Amino acid sequence: MRRVKDRMDREFDQPLDVVSLARDVHLSAGHLSRQFRAAYGESPYSYLMTRRIERAMTLLRTTELSVTEVCFAVGCSSLGTFSTRFKELIGVAPSVYRERGADPLPGMPPCVVRQVTRPVRRPVR
Repeated sequence: MRRVKDRMDREFDQPLDVVSLARDVHLSAGHLSRQFRAAYGESPYSYLMTRRIERAMTLLRTTELSVTEVCFAVGCSSLGTFSTRFKELIGVAPSVYRERGADPLPGMPPCVVRQVTRPVRRPVR
């Protein structure tokens, strides 16, 4: 599972799916999904989207890329899906996040900013 997680961390901006991830570690997609959830508490897709949103947050804070450019830069192929997932995790749309948080923590070391701004998946009710 660590190899799969590491690959998603490294290649989050590439088109990844559970089938190709599973094939690389010689498992079925279903078995990989069950094992990944048992190990990390969320599905491979949820983990990958969280990594992508985390990177998108950084790009929105530190670059002048448009929301659409950020969407594609982090590996999402649909602006609608990207915006929906961003809002689910962060609580606001990407454009609102940029307006409110261009530099939310001035003077704070990047390692602390990363920890404080890390997206947290909220349980669905």
